[in-house]
This record gives sequence, C-alpha cells and structure tokens, in this order.
Amino acid sequence: MKFINKQIFLSKLIIVSNRLPIKIFKKKNSYEFINSSGGLATGMSSVHSKMDTLWIGWPGIASDNLNKKTIDELNKQLDEKKFRAVHLNKKEINDFYYGLSNKSLWPLFHYFMEYSVFDKSNWESYNNVNKKFAQSIVENYNEGDLIWIHDYQLMLCPKMVRDFIPNSIIGFFLHIPFPSFEVFRIFPWRKELLSGVLGSDLVGFHTYNYQRHFLSSVKRILMANVKLNRISAGSRKILVSTFPMGIDFQKFNQAARNYLSKNVHKSPKPDLKNILTIDRLDYTKGVVQRIKAFEMFLDNYPQFIERVKLIMLTVPSRENVSDYKNLKRETDEIVGRINGKYSTVNWNPISYYYRSVSFEQLIELYMTSDVAMITPVRDGMNLVAKEYIATRENGDGVLILSEMAGASKELFEAIQINPFDLNNMSESIYKALTMPKDEQTKRNLSMQNRLKRYTVEHWANEFMNTLKNKQKFKELKSSIKIDDTIIKSVVNKFNKSKNKVIFLDYDGTLVPFNKKPELAQPDKPLYKLIDRIISTKHTDLVIVSGRDTNFLDKCFGNLKLTLVAEHGIFMKKVNESWVSKYTKKRKWLDDLRPLFQSFSDRTPGTFVEEKQTSLVWHYRGADPELAADRTVEFKTELRSLISDELDLMHMNKAIEVKSATFNKGIAVNEIIRNKKYDFILCFGDDVTDEDMFINLPKSAYTVKVGKSVTKAKYFLEDHNSVRDLLNNLIN
Repeated sequence: MKFINKQIFLSKLIIVSNRLPIKIFKKKNSYEFINSSGGLATGMSSVHSKMDTLWIGWPGIASDNLNKKTIDELNKQLDEKKFRAVHLNKKEINDFYYGLSNKSLWPLFHYFMEYSVFDKSNWESYNNVNKKFAQSIVENYNEGDLIWIHDYQLMLCPKMVRDFIPNSIIGFFLHIPFPSFEVFRIFPWRKELLSGVLGSDLVGFHTYNYQRHFLSSVKRILMANVKLNRISAGSRKILVSTFPMGIDFQKFNQAARNYLSKNVHKSPKPDLKNILTIDRLDYTKGVVQRIKAFEMFLDNYPQFIERVKLIMLTVPSRENVSDYKNLKRETDEIVGRINGKYSTVNWNPISYYYRSVSFEQLIELYMTSDVAMITPVRDGMNLVAKEYIATRENGDGVLILSEMAGASKELFEAIQINPFDLNNMSESIYKALTMPKDEQTKRNLSMQNRLKRYTVEHWANEFMNTLKNKQKFKELKSSIKIDDTIIKSVVNKFNKSKNKVIFLDYDGTLVPFNKKPELAQPDKPLYKLIDRIISTKHTDLVIVSGRDTNFLDKCFGNLKLTLVAEHGIFMKKVNESWVSKYTKKRKWLDDLRPLFQSFSDRTPGTFVEEKQTSLVWHYRGADPELAADRTVEFKTELRSLISDELDLMHMNKAIEVKSATFNKGIAVNEIIRNKKYDFILCFGDDVTDEDMFINLPKSAYTVKVGKSVTKAKYFLEDHNSVRDLLNNLIN
C-alpha cells in the first residue's frame, strides 16, 4: 500500500495524544505492551509504524506506583518503540482524565449536558497536565518537525506549544463531535478552550457539521474574524477543515480473505441470522436503546424467534466512573430480562460479551455476522462500521448505521436510522434481514470503493500535506513580522535621526476594540508612553484616527501632539484649534440616516454613530452570522444610493460612509510636506490605514497591526506589541 512519501518530510512527525496506543502489563523483569482499542489508537498506529515519528502520551500507569528505577526502565522500552511517556500521578489521572475530560468535556460534546460536571480544581488539573504535554513536545522538538496534537483531552496544548515555539507548525484534530454553540457556551472556560485550539495552524474535524459548529463558537465567543474556513488570530491565519478518518482497508479486507480461504466457518444453525453490535461501554453508544429496539422487533415479528441472534460485544471502558458503572448495571439487567422473556431450550436471543477481543476474534465476529448494527446516539466517526464493510469480501451483509455517527456522512448506502426512534430501528432490523443478496452486494461494493480510496493513510496524508502547505504559506507572506533584529534596526535609525515623526492609529493599534467604542479609553500606561514619546527630543507624535474631534480632544487635547480626526477631515496641531478640510453641505447625512437606523433596528447588538462628516454602523456586538448577512445586504443598498463623492468603507466590525475627498493618507502627506523628517514610523490596523502606508515615502517604517492583506512593510500581532516596540524605541 502506498503511503506518504518520506522524502517530503525531512524531519519527524510528533504525534501527541492523551494516551499512548498501548496497554502495559508488568512482568518479572520487563513490561508487556498490548495494542489499545479505540479509533485514535487504531488509526494513528498505522501512521506511527510507517513514518519517522515520535508518539508522546501517558503510558497508562500511575507514576505513584513506580519508583525512579522502574520509570527509567519503562522509558527505555518505550523509546525503542518510538514512544515518549508523559507520566501522571493518581490525582492528575483522576482530576484531568476522569474529571474534566470525561465528566465535563466528553458528555458536553456528545450533547449529554445532564452528565457534565464543572469543577474548578479539575479545570486547574486539566491546565497543568496540558502544560506537561506541551513541555514534553518542546523538549523533543527539532526545527522543521511537524506537531500533530489529538483530541479533547489536549485542547489547551496547541497554544502552550505556540507560546514556547512561535514558528512551529501545529495541527490539531478533534476525534469527537464538536457541539453547537448553544451547547458549547455552557462550558465555563469556553474562551480558554477555543484560544488553546487556535494555537494550531490547522484544525481538523471528521465532518462539516463539527467544523461549522466550531467556527460558529469561535465567531460568537471569541468574536474572531472568520472568512469561509479561515480564522484570523492576530497576525496568524488558522485553517479549519474536514478530514473524515478512514481505516486500513487492506488489513481488514485481507484478513477477511484469509478467513474465507481457511473455510473455518461452520454455522451451528444454517438458518440462524446473526446481528453484531460492537461498542465501548459508553452512554453515547445507544446500547440500551438498541436492545429495546431488538425487543420491539421480536414482539412485532415473532416469526424470527429462534431465527435471529443479537451478538453484543461491549469493550470495558472507564470502569471507575460512576455513570459507566450505572450503564453497565442497566445493560446487564435489560439483557437478562429479554433473555428471560424469549429464551427457549435451544436459543437465547442475546449473546452478551463484556470484554476485549483479539484482532483474529474480531475478524471472526465480522465474518460470521449477517448484519452489523451500529447505532450510537452521538459519535465522532465510528470506525467499526467501516471495518465491517471492509470484510464483506463475498458482498453479503447489511450495515445498519445511526445518522448521528460521523461515518453516516460517507456510508450513504447503509440503512440509516434515528437512534432515538425505536420503531425506526426495529423496522430497520426487518429490512436488513430480508434484503435480497444482490442489493446487499450493490450497496457494499459502493461503500467499499470509497473506503479503498479514503484509507487511514490517505486521511493522514491529506492532513499533513495541508499542514505542510500552511508552512509554505507562512514563508510566502508579503509583509514581515517584526522581530528583535528589525527592532534593533529601527531603534538604531531612530537614535541617529535628527527629525522624527510617529503616526499612530487609535482603535486596534493603541487600545483593543470594544463593543462600546466610548469604553475604549486610554489607560495609564498608554498616557505614560505618550508622555515619554513627546518628551523625546526632535520627535513629533501624530494620532490619526477615525474618531470624532470630541473624543480625541477629551483624551489627548491637552498633550503636545497633533490630532487627526474622522479619517483626515479634521486636524489639530500642537497649541492650535481644530481645522476642517470639509466645507460642503452635508445633506447626504440626512438622506442616509434613516437607512442606517433601519438596519440598526433590524439587527440586535448594532448601533449607529454619527460624526460631523460621516455615519458609522457598528456591529461588533451582533450575532456574527446575522451580521454577515446584514453587511452584504447593507452594502448593496448603500452602493445603489451613494455618489462618487462619498466613500463606503468596510472596517473592523463597522461600515462607514464618509467624504471620498479626504483620507488619512492625504492628512499624513500634509504633515510630512511641512517638515523634513529623516525618520517616519507609522502604525495602523484597518483598511483606512492603508492610505497612510501607500502615501508615505518608501523609507518610512510602515507597520500593520494584525495580519491581513496590506501595503505595509511589516506587521505586529496586536496593540500590546505596538506598545512594546514604542517602549523599546524611547528607552
């Protein structure tokens, strides 16, 4: 089977998951490793075995139970298998894994809000353990390595690694569903969780629905800019995409062929139909609902008594969690009740096994089953459904699949059911048992063709190639991020120059944006910084803003600097009064005001700001998706009404109409014409600041705050980075 070309990757791939894909058993003088079950462990093991990788994770044994010598021996054996252990003690396992991960995130992400427990100490442990994983990544990282972090236990880890290694290439994949915004918003530390994931360059999900829910939460909770499937986070762009996980098709298909060639299958009862279900013990798997649907089937179709058997394989999982203990007890009771109700001397309707099985035993179960019934009430993907289809070498067999499983988006030809509709499930059993052989073959062949193409190797290949393309995109950026070397160069130029000027935008450049613009006030550190700049010899400071004269006067009117208001229409030089460049009548304000107000009334969370020479519709506080629709509609109407004398500007969460005659570029040109400057530094974050970048001489240092398409030479992350650079400049 063709796998990823190793020559593409000159460095290693670091795989990071909560648990290493093995179970460890202590022997006399060594440890025995057994491969784990579970989608992530199974899927990524193929990648791990065929590439230059290092897999970081918890080995499955509490460090309290091990002395230093034992830990060293264990680490040595793990290293030989390209594993690196993150050791956790019992308390960390309890609070991080059994606590926050599985009593909070797991039920919430699967829409079982009633099972979610939010405990602050568990959250603190989750944070600390994520730091342990991040530290292990940093210690094992070499420049050029790819980092691939997996699943809900490590959602803070990408940002933590990014903070240590800013230029690293990080991918994150969530293997469980991402819930809708209305569910996710329940989580108390929702902002921290999203910010953690956004430390990645690439975020992957199994289905488009999960991707859509994630982007919706990012827009609504973090108020981040999202365009299609790209998120702007400071100067970075995060790509969010769908990568449905496949299986090692060849492995399962070949195992099925080997089984058939041995001809070991001898049915004890040729007319007996076997329905197979395989799940971990989990309330998301719909085990109880499935058994009840089978009972309803036997009630409705008594002719199948002694002719059908439900084979339930339940793999033990999280046996120390009370919710799982209760589920195990409920399952045992209902199986016992139904077997007691229907059993005959020669037949039990349900064969129930609570244990793990070997790969060979798993293949035998697939091969001896006429129907696979995979009906979770919520599941990120579900690879069991794909494995069953891969073993249909003779074309026979029917898959009943829940529409709530991620795999349902690919396996269209399965009998898809609503796992909450018992009647629907009951009828699906009858349909499966009576389906003609040629229809079975037709359906299975179609599904097999897709599974052959989109294998686990193909899944990994697509994800990592997309990650590599993100790396190339970083290298092709037009503007340069300011680093220590550039800062040193700017400072040297500043110190050697005789006449210096610094142009500063206000919102987004000196202070962060606020839903209520009047609350975005200068703080004491900013005033102190400005005082130091204007006290520096031969240095002029100009604040060039879209704010009105009243606001700028109130904040900076008593300081020895030049103020430019309303994007260049008003200017106030040191110790002078405001001068207006705009002398025409402003009847257009009266004409457009009703339209602005109408859109504000129709869009909750928005408001209209009226300046002397412009109208602004602010939508920072609106629902992001509603605002996205409204902005398109609003701009369309405005363009049909305004003349060439007016300028329509779509700024950061605001739409403004102003005179087209004046802009920030014209204002800064006027200032530099009146005095010969040998040092010019200009900062801005918005589309209105591009006029400054374009109009300033090539020798000027132009800096975009945030990363987007720009004419500026350089860029910085945010307003804090601007303040840091200015402090460096005048120290």
